[in-house]
Amino acid sequence: MAGPAVTFDAVTLEYGERLIWSDLSLEVAAGSFVAILGPNGAGKTSLLKAILGLVAPSTGRIEVFGEAPRRGAPAIGYVPQHQSFDRDLPLRGRDLVRMGIDGHHWGLPMPDPVTSARVARAIASVDAATYADGPIGRLSGGELQRLRIAQALVGEPRLLLCDEPLASLDLRYQQGITDLIAGWRRDAGGTVLFVTHDVNPVLGLVDRVVFVVNGRWTEGTPDEVLTSERMTNLYGSHVDVVRVHGRVLVVGESTDSGFNVDEPHHVPEPTLVGHHIDR
Repeated sequence: MAGPAVTFDAVTLEYGERLIWSDLSLEVAAGSFVAILGPNGAGKTSLLKAILGLVAPSTGRIEVFGEAPRRGAPAIGYVPQHQSFDRDLPLRGRDLVRMGIDGHHWGLPMPDPVTSARVARAIASVDAATYADGPIGRLSGGELQRLRIAQALVGEPRLLLCDEPLASLDLRYQQGITDLIAGWRRDAGGTVLFVTHDVNPVLGLVDRVVFVVNGRWTEGTPDEVLTSERMTNLYGSHVDVVRVHGRVLVVGESTDSGFNVDEPHHVPEPTLVGHHIDR
């Protein structure tokens, strides 16, 4: 596929007087897997919303496959954060997946063999057929996330946006969800932007990392970004990044305890905001 999947050109996003990130410029290569990291409130989800056309940047330009972002773009599939449903909600897993095709229409969907076949294929692709006809409120977190991935993929997108898809899942389910997304990328040649609190479950899949915090940002390969020097520059305070048994561990100067790369709230706040850090 020619050209990047997503382009941010000198993009600044502000909510009122609050700066989310400033002068963000990056290209997401088609077919790549990019992890979006940073503390809560740093603007990770806002980055996805900007690509979805749900928020407009204050300055700069965003393109998705060469076009301006727009709501409901069929080229984009979206996997939201894990959310539970009422146990008695009269909605089947199959109905949830179908919303990826006609959920924007009012009223009950009309019977449609072609759409039903697409839904069935999407459900089969995530190995969810055995519980797809059960009420979604009684499914486990891992089962529900599989169906949400099927919902995102049923429209046959080229770009998959994943917003904390592993949150609240145990390690077994995390591995299953990660494998599904990696398999789709491999088989469909799709592009993945993956917001996560912990990069370790997907570290072996990631081509590039975007790290945002307090209006500042940095990007590069995992080996370039997840270093003591780069994280210290980003936070404006000393940070150690170590690797233990293949896992990334970040330690701030104000604490003796280790924590995942997603937990920089333990690190002292930086004093400079609003600028890309030097590489």
